[in-house]
Amino acid sequence: MPATLYGIKNCDTMKKARAWLDARGVAYRFHDYKAEGIDRARLDSWAQSVGWETLLNRAGTTFRKLPDAEKTNLDERKAITLMLGQPSMIKRPVLDIGERLLVGFKSEQYEEAVR
Repeated sequence: MPATLYGIKNCDTMKKARAWLDARGVAYRFHDYKAEGIDRARLDSWAQSVGWETLLNRAGTTFRKLPDAEKTNLDERKAITLMLGQPSMIKRPVLDIGERLLVGFKSEQYEEAVR
């Protein structure tokens, strides 16, 4: 089963990850949050695997533009609700290779994971 790469098509980090995978002939399916969305069950599963803090992109524009009331007292439930409402708040990319989930793009982690 090929890997699935989750993210947004025009994100620069996504472009780097896709180029890296393509250059190495790694088979993957691209899941675009803007076109396909994301479901709660998948986010819940990812949060259990890597932690909601890892998934939430606090550095991104979408999160920074939130009203302060929405950014304070974050917990898993609140963070997942925010990410469901605006998937661009999910750190990109998320690479699901079945037995492992990678969040963000670091070539050395990808190299180790796809050997």
